[in-house]
Amino acid sequence: MNGGAAKLFYEFSLEDMVPQDHLLRRIDLFIDFEVLRTELRSFYSELGRPSVDAELMLRMLIIGYCYGIRSERRLCEEVRLNLAYRWYCRLGLEDPVPNHSTFSKNRHGRFREADLLRRLFEATVSRCMAEGLVRAEGFATDASFIRADVSRQRAVPGDVSVDWSDPSVASRAAQEYLDALDQAAYPAKSVSLTDPGSRWTAAMGGPAFFAWSTNYLVDIETSVIVDVEASTANRTAEVEATKMMIDRTETRFGLKPKRLLGDSAYGTAETVHWLVEDRKIAPHVTLFDKGERKDGTFSRSDFVFDAEKDEYICPAGRKLRVHNRDYKKPRSGITKEGCRKYRARPRDCQICPLKLQCTPRMPGRIVRRHIYEAARDEVRRIQNTEAFQQSRRDRKKVEMSFAHLKRNLGLTRLRLRVHGGATDEYLVAAAVQNLRKLARHAVATAA
Repeated sequence: MNGGAAKLFYEFSLEDMVPQDHLLRRIDLFIDFEVLRTELRSFYSELGRPSVDAELMLRMLIIGYCYGIRSERRLCEEVRLNLAYRWYCRLGLEDPVPNHSTFSKNRHGRFREADLLRRLFEATVSRCMAEGLVRAEGFATDASFIRADVSRQRAVPGDVSVDWSDPSVASRAAQEYLDALDQAAYPAKSVSLTDPGSRWTAAMGGPAFFAWSTNYLVDIETSVIVDVEASTANRTAEVEATKMMIDRTETRFGLKPKRLLGDSAYGTAETVHWLVEDRKIAPHVTLFDKGERKDGTFSRSDFVFDAEKDEYICPAGRKLRVHNRDYKKPRSGITKEGCRKYRARPRDCQICPLKLQCTPRMPGRIVRRHIYEAARDEVRRIQNTEAFQQSRRDRKKVEMSFAHLKRNLGLTRLRLRVHGGATDEYLVAAAVQNLRKLARHAVATAA
C-alpha cells in the first residue's frame, strides 16, 4: 500500500478525544439540565419546525463564560471547531452548530419569560448546598462596577430633556428605561442614549464611565455565590439589592446567615436597623459614622446617653435634651434626616471651663442622635470583638470573586444592554464561577 495514500476509514470517538481531567468533564458532573428543560417545556410549541434545544444553548453559554468568549458569533465558531466543546454540548462531528442570532431571540423571549438563567444559577447553588459547600454562618456582600456597552459620545447631560420617541434614540433599551423610571428615579449627571439605564460613575477616583453594578452575596466559608443581582451603579440601589438577595436566599433555599459582612455602604443607620431589628442578623459592617470629630473637640462618643431619661450627659456633667422646655403639643424633634438634636443650655456652655474643647464657635453644644442609633450601638459593640476583625479579613473573599469575574472570565465590559441584559450576563457568570468551585471540589475530594 502506498504510504502517502489517504485512508478510507477512520476509527474515531469524540469521547476518547476529551481528556479525563478536562474542566468541562468535571463541570458536567454537577448540573442537571433535565430539570431546566422541564421548566422551559411549556414555552415551546409542538407544531412547526423543531426549535433549537434550550439545553444546547445553555451549555454553549456556560462554555462562553467559562473561557471568556465574549462574542456569541465567535462562540458558535469555537464550538464548531473545538472537540471538547462539541463533547460538552452533546454534538457529534456531523451535527450543526446553532446560528448566533438564536441566542438573542431566545434571550428576549423564552429565557426571560421562564426566568431560565436565574434557574440555571440557582441550580448551581442547590448543588453547592448538596455538596456541603454552603455553611450559611456568614455572608459577605459587595457591589462592583462593570462597564456598559455604550459610547461616551452618545450621551446627554442629565438635566436635558430627551424625546425618547425620536426614531434616532428609540430602542428596546430606551423603552425599558422609561418603564423603570418610577422604580429607579436616581438623578444622573449624564444619560446614555444607547443604554439610558446605565449610570455615569467613577470607581476609586478614576475616569468616569457608564456602568451597571453586579451585587454578590457570598458564603464566607467557601466563597460560593449564593445570590447575584444587577442594579444601577448607585449606593442606594446596591443596598436595596443586598436586602433583596438576603430575603430571596432565605425564601428559595432556607438560608439565613448569622452575620452579614460589608463595607461602609451597608453601614447606614437604616440598613443596620433592618439587619438588627427586622432580620435578626449580626451587622459585621463598617459603620457609616460622621459623629467623630477630627479637630480636637469632643466627639459624640465623649457624651454619655441615658436612654431612660432620653438625654446626653456631657464631659462636664451637664444635660443635653431634645427640648429644654415642655410644649402643650408634644413634638417628636425628628429631622428629615431621621435624627433628633440634643441641645445643651447656652448659659451652661458659656460658664463651662471645657467650652473651648467642646463648642468653641457655637453658644451651645448640639449632639445629633439617629432614631436607629440603638442598632448603630450594636455595631460599635461588635467592632470591639475578635469576630469582627476576622470578618474584616473574610470580607476580601467577595472582592476576590469580583477579581476572578473580571480577570479569569473576562467580564470587564457588558455585551448586553439594559437591566435585563446585565442580569442575564451576571447570572450566567456567577453560575460558571460556582461550577468551577464545584469542579475544584471534585478534584480535592478525589485526591
